[in-house]
Amino acid sequence: MTRILVVDDEPQIVRALRINLTARGYEVDLAPDGGQALRSAAQHRPDLVVLDLGLPDMDGTDVIRGLRGWTDVPIIVLSGRTGSQDKVAALDAGADDYVTKPFGVDELLARVRAVTRRHAPAESTPVVTVGEHTVDLAKRTVTPDTHLTKTEWELLEPLVRNPGKLISQRQLLTDIWGPTYVSETHYLRQYMAQLRRKLEPDPARPRHLLTEPGMGYRFVP
Repeated sequence: MTRILVVDDEPQIVRALRINLTARGYEVDLAPDGGQALRSAAQHRPDLVVLDLGLPDMDGTDVIRGLRGWTDVPIIVLSGRTGSQDKVAALDAGADDYVTKPFGVDELLARVRAVTRRHAPAESTPVVTVGEHTVDLAKRTVTPDTHLTKTEWELLEPLVRNPGKLISQRQLLTDIWGPTYVSETHYLRQYMAQLRRKLEPDPARPRHLLTEPGMGYRFVP
């Protein structure tokens, strides 16, 4: 049974999450603040953490950093902060996804399923379908015959290896071009447009390589 740690100090939200997650077969632990969250995670080793940023004792990004010091457990941030800087900070600290309050339970459950699938044991030779194309990550080939440049591969690979996960602009820019290029977001727009022209059935209305404005990109199978 998948074990989820819910970290939030709003009773109504905690109650709603506990009821909905339990009804769908998840085991749920609750923590009202950051300190208890870190202790609970160390003791019970959850499979997933749903975390509010506005906690009474510490900022949620500090909880993320505390967890990332010893575990790669997937973390979904659930917060009323709508500013893109808060979202980017949480993602850069190590969060896997970000859902803004107020939220739909169905959307949150879909995100839970997505990150849970992503952290399942990976196939030894990952093959991913993007629209009408098949991407073989081991052989670095796309069929039907489609040529991708080195940079296009470097942008595509982290997205398709992490289906459903929001990958931040900062992370992509740093990994592909280096830390001095973190403000060059037009690079990402340019290469993403090229990938969509090669892989999406309708590049003007992408269904698989999606933009999260101001934050990053997400691959949806």
